[in-house]
Amino acid sequence: MIDPNTLPYRPCAGVMLLNREGQVFVGQRLDTTLEAWQMPQGGIDDGEDAQDAAIRELGEETGVAPDKVELIAVAPGEFFYDLPPELIGKVWKGKWRGQRQRWFLYRFLGEDSDVDIATEHQEFRTWRWIEPAQLPALIVPFKKALYEDVLAAFADHLG
Repeated sequence: MIDPNTLPYRPCAGVMLLNREGQVFVGQRLDTTLEAWQMPQGGIDDGEDAQDAAIRELGEETGVAPDKVELIAVAPGEFFYDLPPELIGKVWKGKWRGQRQRWFLYRFLGEDSDVDIATEHQEFRTWRWIEPAQLPALIVPFKKALYEDVLAAFADHLG
């Protein structure tokens, strides 16, 4: 049995993407049978800036090009979550206990037709726009507190 306390957190960047109506993009994960929705997020490569990683992940997961977004805000500091015990040692090749994330709030300048989740390494089954307050109810339980922290960090910019 792996002791999670001996494992580091995976460096990660996330994007809260707002449309013109102030709704947030969420995608339903393809790799689970759970009703697991999330905002675009992913690992920060060695030597990569967190904001560059956020834009890269946004493109990889949603097909949204960098010229279709503008930065609104950057969350102060990092947010952390721990994997539930049953997932430790099974995801990310067993190298991480959870994630430490930097979050960025972007405004979507494009049209819904600019979103294409059928990317080279597709992660989402489907996607939709939701009200920000709906986020904690849609996310997997072990990320709920993190999403509440992200919402609080960007509260001044949301509806």
